[in-house]
Amino acid sequence: MLPPLKSLPVFETVARLSSFSLAANELNVSQSAVSHQIKILENHLGESLFYRQGRNVELTKEGRHYLDVISNSLLQIAQATNQIKGEQTTRIRLAVYSSFAVYWLIPRLPDLKRLYPNLELSIEMSHGSPDLSDRTADFFITVEKEKRGFLFEPLYQERLFPVCSQSYLETIKNELNITPNNELADQLSTKPGSLADFSLITSYSIYDRHTEDWKRWFANLKLPLPDSIQFHRFSHLMLAYEAAKHSLGIALVNDYMINEKDEETPLVKLPCHSVKTGENFYLAYKESRRNEDAIKFLRDWLRKEAKALS
Repeated sequence: MLPPLKSLPVFETVARLSSFSLAANELNVSQSAVSHQIKILENHLGESLFYRQGRNVELTKEGRHYLDVISNSLLQIAQATNQIKGEQTTRIRLAVYSSFAVYWLIPRLPDLKRLYPNLELSIEMSHGSPDLSDRTADFFITVEKEKRGFLFEPLYQERLFPVCSQSYLETIKNELNITPNNELADQLSTKPGSLADFSLITSYSIYDRHTEDWKRWFANLKLPLPDSIQFHRFSHLMLAYEAAKHSLGIALVNDYMINEKDEETPLVKLPCHSVKTGENFYLAYKESRRNEDAIKFLRDWLRKEAKALS
């Protein structure tokens, strides 16, 4: 038996906004009308769909499951309606890690806009792995690689490499009595451990503890982490990047945080080895939505742009 169909878009809106009043504003109806439709649906299902907590609401376990099942169906109904009406849906929500969004994605968005001027992209920034659900976004960049109903495409294998500001680079060269850049490359290729003579910037957002990033970098050279290193400690890779930009020392950052084609990039990649973190980034989207134009546009563009990171 079909549920009361009028209640379904009301349920989806309340679940997405976590609020009866915000849902009422979006749907242009009264809050009591929203509450009435939710009550009708709950009575039909015989289950509570929301926990009420003052002005905010939260999905119950049954509510989350029901939303996951029906949300894609509602989207397909809307798309079929738009196709019959001759309207093409080009709105899409992309969930992406904060550092990836700030340093890699946003600088490239003008190119995406020129290529696909009708694509309306909304960015959902995440500090951790985003929940792979229509409630969160339509398209994801994630290190997750398995969930039923989703397709995953490899995007990027994460590496960390040392960077510093231009002024701190001059400090390094002065301390090592080096003038030409090629001599710096020679010095760091034969004695990469000499970086331990300078202040190093560490963050724990990748390995969950400070100095582990540099410990692995030195271990890759079969060298121990020297006890004499002066560390500046930060919680997140973005803070380490900013600290290096302000000449606090040498940081380990991702490939995607440096755009070597940009002459205004505030950091310089030092001529020495990188270390793989073991994490792989993937493009993820629902298999049932793989043929949507917005999904295909964004997928193809991201794959093309990511080739430079390989």
